Amino acid sequence: MDINLNYRDEFIELVTPIIENEKVKRMDKYIQHGTTSTLEHCISVAYVSFSIAKKFHINCDYNSLIRGALLHDYFLYDWHVSDESHKWHGFSHARMALLNASRDFELTPIEKDIIEKHMFPLNIRLPKYKESYLVTIADKICSSYETIYKVPYVAIYN
Repeated sequence: MDINLNYRDEFIELVTPIIENEKVKRMDKYIQHGTTSTLEHCISVAYVSFSIAKKFHINCDYNSLIRGALLHDYFLYDWHVSDESHKWHGFSHARMALLNASRDFELTPIEKDIIEKHMFPLNIRLPKYKESYLVTIADKICSSYETIYKVPYVAIYN
């Protein structure tokens, strides 16, 4: 899926402050699914969330939507390494991402909810905000594609 040019400029403007952060750039060294880095995955999830909101005219906090999506997997470790601490990654990484993001950024309640609850229904806490649901849906779309096809879901840069 290529970036829709109708949304591209607005999207780039919103993601740039976060993806230029040195700590966020570290996500690029960890593989998320297939050959997709965690940073590529998070950018894809941010764009798909943003696109769904725009396409369906969902009035939301676009800045919190994108920031939460970009930080939803900000756990900063390689979960593929066989290690006891990674054994329950699917259940625990949202909490680790929230701890890291809270340490490194000022987060809104929406952003915190997105990060903490993006693994619903695997994690049974219901998302509270529409932005959280959008990221949860986009994450499932991108993760499925990346796992099956072994490449990022969105062609991020032209």
